[in-house]
Amino acid sequence: MVQEKGTISINTENIFPIIKKFLYSDHEIFLRELVSNAVDATQKIKRLGSLGHYNQELGELKIRVAVDPEAKTLIISDSGIGMTAEEIKKYINQVAFSGATEFMEKFKEASDANEIIGRFGLGFYSAFMVAEKVEIQTLSYQDGAEPARWSCDGSTEFEITEGSRKERGTDVILYLNEESTEFLEKTRIQGILDKYAKFLPVPVQFGTRSSSEPDGEDEKGNPKYKTVEVDNIINNTTPIWTKAPADLKDEDYLEFYRELYPFQDDPLFWIHLNVDYPFNLTGVLYFPKLKNDFEVQKNKIKLFSRQVFITDEVKDIVPEFLLLLHGVIDSPDIPLNVSRSFLQSDSNVKKINSYISRKVAEKLAELFKKDRKAYEEKWSDIGIFVKYGGLSDEKFWEKAKEFLLLTNTKKENYTLEEYQAKVKDFQTDKNGQLVYLYSADADYQHSYIAAAEKKNYDVLLMNTPIDTHFIHHLEMKLEKTSLKRVDADVTDKLIEKDDTEKHKLTEEETGKLKAIFEKAIGNPAMKVEVESLQAESFPVTITMEEWMRRMKDMSRLGGGMNFYGNLPDSYKVAINGNHPLIPKILSAGEEEQTLLAKQAFDLALLAQGMLKGADLTAFVERSVKVL
Repeated sequence: MVQEKGTISINTENIFPIIKKFLYSDHEIFLRELVSNAVDATQKIKRLGSLGHYNQELGELKIRVAVDPEAKTLIISDSGIGMTAEEIKKYINQVAFSGATEFMEKFKEASDANEIIGRFGLGFYSAFMVAEKVEIQTLSYQDGAEPARWSCDGSTEFEITEGSRKERGTDVILYLNEESTEFLEKTRIQGILDKYAKFLPVPVQFGTRSSSEPDGEDEKGNPKYKTVEVDNIINNTTPIWTKAPADLKDEDYLEFYRELYPFQDDPLFWIHLNVDYPFNLTGVLYFPKLKNDFEVQKNKIKLFSRQVFITDEVKDIVPEFLLLLHGVIDSPDIPLNVSRSFLQSDSNVKKINSYISRKVAEKLAELFKKDRKAYEEKWSDIGIFVKYGGLSDEKFWEKAKEFLLLTNTKKENYTLEEYQAKVKDFQTDKNGQLVYLYSADADYQHSYIAAAEKKNYDVLLMNTPIDTHFIHHLEMKLEKTSLKRVDADVTDKLIEKDDTEKHKLTEEETGKLKAIFEKAIGNPAMKVEVESLQAESFPVTITMEEWMRRMKDMSRLGGGMNFYGNLPDSYKVAINGNHPLIPKILSAGEEEQTLLAKQAFDLALLAQGMLKGADLTAFVERSVKVL
């Protein structure tokens, strides 16, 4: 072979410092690119063999990655199709842009290294992010092909000479620069391979070279290296998403989940995705057991392209409400060098998003119909997905209405249709409006729940982080229905009826009673009103109006106007004009009036969990005195 020197087709100033500078934050992806190239070369020779276009022995088809700390090299080897000198010139030397100036102009729109590599054909050239010199030793599969060697020191100059490779395939040898010696550490490379190559379809071996010093010369005078010492295969070439569901058992899915997410509880169930039209998609999505702080659960779905890991930022591919799921999705229709702008605009991505949402809805409907009891047992974990989906995806909501459950404080579950039938006779107000009562904390609001149940009212449990939003959603979707927290008003006024009881106090007695309590309470934020309630109801009840509580709750969650979040707490103090204690207070001396009123008020505070610190101590001491 005639030695050849030349210039890489860039035409203007050196591109490599720009590559190093702008891609540095993502520099580990160079290894993903080079290993992916090796996978492609390996799969191509395998394909040629299966089609009868290559009749030689395929041999052991695997990729070897080795580090040599002495020589400061990192080597990626394959037994793929290899390249001729002409192919090197065609595929390696002609970079897909004309120069650094044009690159800089186009780079303004690029958001990350993935996009730059994908847009400008820099997969191989990403090696120069970490290498001061790159060498290729290759031998093509073609009959009569001669081995070729290519080298470049990071300038636009390259050199092609006769190579030393004896067997079909390619070695890419990176001579690492001083800033990149971290990639000589076995644990660092192992970490990158675990991230990007764990499920590659071609076996990958990783280890260290005993030495990169030449070990004599071959018969043509080229340096010969000592044998690479490699460890065991580091990847699983046939992960479960590449297999047919019929060939898998439950334990296979669980083992794979434990491999992906060690130290986590086993999932509730899973969905195996497999579609080849109008796009290609495989994967397994798991429903995990959720903690209440579900923000920390996100970004657990891994996106692959032909078994090469791309990212776990999948919010454009997976519907937002399903970001809480765990698992993997793999689609060759999503390019390896995927970018944020690509994901947002690609039509296949939008179709995949809709498909995943539909498949999840179908799976949940199937579970509900097949074994409702088992479904209900999982509802505390499933519910947050279903509610979140209903809030954020109209098409999902239409399907979810059939399997969405409402749970009451007695832990009974009802579909939307079943619950409406259950409460309509008792909880329809005088205007024909159906009122659903709910509690955010059954223990904390126990006295209010007990009072509601005495009137044959049912109380729903709405205690997940998403329920503040979901309550509003239900009101929008359900006809002539409103929701009120069970402590939003006195029980008799939560659902207004025509037969409201009247108290027997005169106007003068009402005014006097109000003044006694206002004096005993001494807090203008507590608005005192005398109400006509049943005699067996509490003498004093403290409530916050539904609208105000919702505004404050939404504000805390970041979904409301700050104006409401900054409002001082304002409560209604309802004095039960029909309670037997009232005549006793009105007829008592001034000191005893204040004492009894204060005691009754503190009992109401206690019921709301609002009596704390010095006020609680004073209440206990006063209780002893009263006794």
